[in-house]
Amino acid sequence: MTIAEMLGQSGALTMLGMGIVFGFLIILIISVVLVGKVIHALGLDKDAGVLPKPAAGPSTAVKTAAVTAAITAAVTEYRKNEGK
Repeated sequence: MTIAEMLGQSGALTMLGMGIVFGFLIILIISVVLVGKVIHALGLDKDAGVLPKPAAGPSTAVKTAAVTAAITAAVTEYRKNEGK
């Protein structure tokens, strides 16, 4: 077997392998789309569009202030103990 024949055979095997992978990916995409449509048709995705309301108001401001105070205290303590 010559080098040209081996290169031709390896090219054919490469194309065959890439074709099989491409075909599998196409089948996978079609399957995912179909399952999504079935789930939507059955109404099993009702809670997918409902998002929880983020906590707003003074509680987030209090949490932010508490975190800032904790960081400030930690930095102050570190600076005191740095000289030891």
